[in-house]
Amino acid sequence: MMTPNTPRPAPRKFTGWHMTGILVAFFGTVMAVNFTMAGFALSTFGGIQVENSYVASQNFNQWLDAAAEQEKLGWDVTLEQAAGGKLRVIAQGPGENLSVLAHARHPVGRKPDATLTFTRQPDGSFLSDQSLESARWIVRLELAEGDKVWKREDRL
Repeated sequence: MMTPNTPRPAPRKFTGWHMTGILVAFFGTVMAVNFTMAGFALSTFGGIQVENSYVASQNFNQWLDAAAEQEKLGWDVTLEQAAGGKLRVIAQGPGENLSVLAHARHPVGRKPDATLTFTRQPDGSFLSDQSLESARWIVRLELAEGDKVWKREDRL
C-alpha cells in the first residue's frame, strides 16, 4: 500500500520497439483476416453466370419475347420434391403429349450437374426417373408439347 510520502516508481519509457510491436501486431491481424476471407471466397466461388455479358445483353429482348409467348400458353406448372429425392412436376394446361426434362445444378458447383427425365404417372403428374442428392439445387425445367415450349428455373 502506498502512502502519500512513498515515492512512485518511474514510468517505463515508450520506445520505438514498443511502437514496432504495436504496428506489426495490428497489420499482422489485418493481413491474417484478409487472407482468411480471400481463401473462403475463392473456395466457394461457383463460377461465372455468362461467358460474355455484352452478348447476353444483346439477347435480352429475345428472352422477353420468349417469356411473353410462354405466358400466353397459360400453363400452370408446379415443381416439388417427392420421396426418395425424386422430383414431381404437376402441369395444368398442356395436353396429353407433354414431355418434361430438367437440368439440375448445384448453386456453387460442389456437386455434378444432373439431367433428369420424367415419366407420366397415373394421376397425370410427372415423376423423375433419377433422384437428386439431398442438397440445394437450381432446377431448369423444360416442358414441350409439339412446337410449344415452356421453361422456368426453380430453386430447391
